[in-house]
Amino acid sequence: MVKAVKIAIQIGILYILYLIGEWAANIFNLLIPGSVIGMILLLILLFMRGIKVEWIEEGAGFMVRHLTFFFIPATVGIMQYFEVFTGKGFLLVIIVLISTLLVMAVSGLTGQLLWHGKERKQ
Repeated sequence: MVKAVKIAIQIGILYILYLIGEWAANIFNLLIPGSVIGMILLLILLFMRGIKVEWIEEGAGFMVRHLTFFFIPATVGIMQYFEVFTGKGFLLVIIVLISTLLVMAVSGLTGQLLWHGKERKQ
């Protein structure tokens, strides 16, 4: 029970950062989505040690472990607007493959840079 409350509080912290990002995007009429602004804010706070990793680690881990559930609304949305995607299937497959490869490459390179930077400090 205590672990569940701890995870809920940590998810709450992440949700508050998301809400701040959404608020900033709406107030300043930014083209960047509020969720991205919230993640940037989280990154800044982690680097500046305003938030310790331990404060959000289990909640973030819980969210990542159950990430597939967050794709269900997107899949249902695609099914509702199937006629929009009709006739563009091959183009969409190409776009998805290229964007997936780009995300994998950038994530891998970022991970390696962070890992090597951590090794140098030790």
